[in-house]
Amino acid sequence: MKKIVLFISLGMILGLFYYFDIFSFTDPEEIKEFVLSYGVYAPIIFIILFTFVPLTLFPDAILAIAGGLIFGLVEGSIYIIVGAILGSTLSFYIARYCGESLRKKLKGEKILNINEQVKNNGFLIIFLLRLIPLVPFDIISYSAGFSSIKFKDFILATAIGIVPGALVYANIGAESLNFRSNDFYLSIALLIGLIVISMMFKKRIQEKLKS
Repeated sequence: MKKIVLFISLGMILGLFYYFDIFSFTDPEEIKEFVLSYGVYAPIIFIILFTFVPLTLFPDAILAIAGGLIFGLVEGSIYIIVGAILGSTLSFYIARYCGESLRKKLKGEKILNINEQVKNNGFLIIFLLRLIPLVPFDIISYSAGFSSIKFKDFILATAIGIVPGALVYANIGAESLNFRSNDFYLSIALLIGLIVISMMFKKRIQEKLKS
């Protein structure tokens, strides 16, 4: 019964998104216009978008950059982190409740087989994965839900692990209006640095997943 209610609820939400063409954005500027159209409710709307974006697998990075563009570095980072935590929680429990039926529907996506690794190192595995922007954010959440990891380990690792990426993406968005400024170039350099470091982590994670 719970699964039926969950499917119906999520289906209705997803239907509304497609009906109003919400996730047809092509760049952060379009997201900015949409969010700011709600005035004082803009932060809530942004967080709602981030919460339900896993249903569409829309690129989280674009949404995160938009957060910095709309709200600036500090507020943008806060809203990104809050939305990402809520979205990852939703993904985790969707996978946990739906199990194999959802895994089959996501067969085109690169679901991570982390069940064995998270038995003893759940927090560490998720934490390291969250530091890697090259691994899709929502895929990590769904993969964790399919595994045996405890939710408290998953959500704590997520909350800590997403901070560097949130700050970097929010900073890019915040400085995007100051194109060619030193701060903008610094934000790009930070992103490149994060990607380089994450590639190193990714190799180690892949070795752990194969072991």
